[in-house]
Amino acid sequence: MAKKKDEEYCSFCGAPRSQTNLMLEGINALICDECARRAGEVIEEALHKANQSAAEKLTKEALPHPIEIKDFLDSYVIGQEDAKRFLSVAVYNHYKRLLQNDDKDGVEIEKSNIIMVGSTGTGKTLLARTIAKMLHVPFAVVDATVLTEAGYVGEDIESILTRLLQAADYDVKQAERGIVFIDEIDKIARKSDNPSITRDVSGEGVQQGLLKLLEGSVVNVPPQGGRKHPEQKMIPVDTKHILFICAGAFDGIEKKIAQRLNTRMVGYTAGLQNKKIDRENMLRYIRPQDLKSYGLIPEIIGRLPILTHLEPLDRTALRNIMTEPKNAITKQYEKLFAMDGIKLSFTPDMLDFVVDKAVEFKLGARGLRSIVETIMMDAMFTMPSGKKKTLVVDKAYAEAHLAVDELLQED
Repeated sequence: MAKKKDEEYCSFCGAPRSQTNLMLEGINALICDECARRAGEVIEEALHKANQSAAEKLTKEALPHPIEIKDFLDSYVIGQEDAKRFLSVAVYNHYKRLLQNDDKDGVEIEKSNIIMVGSTGTGKTLLARTIAKMLHVPFAVVDATVLTEAGYVGEDIESILTRLLQAADYDVKQAERGIVFIDEIDKIARKSDNPSITRDVSGEGVQQGLLKLLEGSVVNVPPQGGRKHPEQKMIPVDTKHILFICAGAFDGIEKKIAQRLNTRMVGYTAGLQNKKIDRENMLRYIRPQDLKSYGLIPEIIGRLPILTHLEPLDRTALRNIMTEPKNAITKQYEKLFAMDGIKLSFTPDMLDFVVDKAVEFKLGARGLRSIVETIMMDAMFTMPSGKKKTLVVDKAYAEAHLAVDELLQED
């Protein structure tokens, strides 16, 4: 049938505008909604294949060295040199494990799972999320607090791998090369150092269930997470090449470390050894036996061979965190206000005031954000609707707005 001269047609399939739901217009071409949808599917599939090939190419040809990984972490995370070195080496070795050839000499490199110990707000989760930015393997962050033994309220241990599958777009082969960050690992410590005679459904039982994941085995994973049931279709995932990075605050473990150190101080050198101990940072002396005393079972400690700690943040580190990283708190708020055409700036005395409050509240770097959020709340509420296009936040402004919030909390 001949085309009508006064009607527009899709440049791809030739469908007339009258037979389409939507016609998108370009400079010299038209495309109907159906062709646009099909084009989107083709592009999505092509990008997915490109990402897979990029991951394989990186693994084979452009393996990032530990120094390069650490340099990337330095641009986002202030301090924590030891933790960044350990994490960089663990990730580098993980890439090398993916490259190993098991058939030539019979030597198989074992996984170097890592556990990081540090108080709240020192950057454990930030390190994990930052390193995910540069990785070309699937990366998932999960929380251990929701895990319970099978049959109890909560999530099964296998649901950890559901997040990894989702990050890999349900590509099992890609997921089996991935990295899982398990946060709040200390929350599944058993309640006492002695084996429990009663059910510890969110403690020791969960640790026992994690053993097969950490060491490496084929696990049936529910695609949508949550609880498993007999009629649900499972996806088998081999955890042999999945790297696990665990982290936790282990609140109170300093007492376990102090007890262990004191038991060794016997004899004439006891006083000298006591003087050398940094009592402000007991975590630097942490050892696997301290984790056992805290409530982790020996089997799971053995499957987390790399143990590192995060330093407590001093005033200088907290001050630098507010301004130096690429995603510094001040830069985030400046960008938020700039989107409304408002120029925002912070004075040095205001930043010092926020650091003082963070040290007072003992919340670490996480406290910086909550304090600044409280100070800026009134401006963020009123200024987008106002005519004022500049705002300088100084110490007096911060004190006034933080004092109002504290009075409201007291009421």
